[in-house]
Amino acid sequence: MATKRKPIHTPSSGANASRPQMNFRQGVNDTTARSEAKGTRPTATPTSIKEVLTMMVLHVCKKIIFFDTGLKVALYLGSLFLVSLIGDFIPYPKTYLARTDNLFNVYFVKLGWAWTMLFTFPYLAMTSVTICCGDNQRLLRNHLPRLGIATVFWFVWTKLFNIIESSYGRCSVRGFDSKTPCLKAGHFWNGFDISGHAFILIYSSLILMEEARPIISWESIKDLLRNEEHNRASNDTTQTSNPLKGLKEEDLKALKYFYTRFTPTIRLLFVGMTMLQLLWDVMLVGTMLYHHRMVEKVLSGIIAVVTWFVTYRAWYPVPTVLPDPVGKGMFNYQTVKPEISGLRRRASLLQPGTSSSAGGAGGNSSSSSSKDIPKFMGMPLYAARQPYNSSAGAGGAASPLESSPGGQQGAAFVSSNQHLYGSRVGTGAGLSSSSSSFSNPDYNHPSYARYRSRFERFES
Repeated sequence: MATKRKPIHTPSSGANASRPQMNFRQGVNDTTARSEAKGTRPTATPTSIKEVLTMMVLHVCKKIIFFDTGLKVALYLGSLFLVSLIGDFIPYPKTYLARTDNLFNVYFVKLGWAWTMLFTFPYLAMTSVTICCGDNQRLLRNHLPRLGIATVFWFVWTKLFNIIESSYGRCSVRGFDSKTPCLKAGHFWNGFDISGHAFILIYSSLILMEEARPIISWESIKDLLRNEEHNRASNDTTQTSNPLKGLKEEDLKALKYFYTRFTPTIRLLFVGMTMLQLLWDVMLVGTMLYHHRMVEKVLSGIIAVVTWFVTYRAWYPVPTVLPDPVGKGMFNYQTVKPEISGLRRRASLLQPGTSSSAGGAGGNSSSSSSKDIPKFMGMPLYAARQPYNSSAGAGGAASPLESSPGGQQGAAFVSSNQHLYGSRVGTGAGLSSSSSSFSNPDYNHPSYARYRSRFERFES
């Protein structure tokens, strides 16, 4: 006998036609839904492959340009002395770098300061106007003067080197008292020629290293902006660690605008600064090997290092003197540590010295202490981790299996002097089988039945 099959109701049939089949909101993307959530912070957008590759390149560049400063200075001066000293007595084999008309020397080293400013000036301008939230006056007054001061020192020192060489030298042929006529006649001028190449290469490398520092933790500004916008939109005043909290609304908008607009260019300039510093280091090796004498190169290196130290390490960090140090703006983003909220458990019941672990001194009863312990189905979620106190007296608890009488030590699983199952075993030598008082109010809970029976057998 054939049975009739009941018709299958599709979502569009009957009363189900008006019911939504999935729990979602049309027209609302995931980012909007996360931003509307109450009590939670917005999460970062997914990272693309392009962004990952960019971060990898920037990481490598940071490792190169932010080499340990003290070690780098020591390597510069030590190499200038040792390599140049060997070259004064034992000439090195000639290479392409030994030629004064090589491509790198003609188009890069001789125009070294111009190349340094070509990358450093826009980088400094973009990073400074961003961290100053669009304050152009602060940019012109507090940051750009650093490059002006560096340019003045470069000009003064190189001119002084030329004056010293011209004033304290002589021509290889008699009859020429100055350097220019001697060289035009095709002769050689023998003077104390302090190496301008070594000075410009070392000084430019140190300037690039210092002015590139705003890129450190630059990516964290994006997270700070997202969290601060969420806090202000949800009127959340509990988050006090965000350095953008003190900014005005217009400053926050300016920061977001400049950060979004300039970040790709800042990254590109930073990579260019790294490549330029590598080139300066390579050309410095060529200068050590083939040009000038040891004393001339070491003296120029010392002048470059001292000039850098006086300005960037002694002058600029002074808070009452302009210009400002590198990276100083209307907020500090380079000392912010990552914040992990919601993962810290309440440790007042587990740490020594708290009221619950101090016996009866805090006046907390066992019932109030047991309520503070997170439980699931009557069982504690985590056990106490206090160290065993081996220095207890004869009248006190002598082991984790013992507790003080009267239940004054608080609930079980909290005090390290109580038994795991909450019973009192004894206070003297040996175990007391006549003890019938139990300090844990949960001892008679049904979930403790099997433990209670085992312990009763143990006491008997």
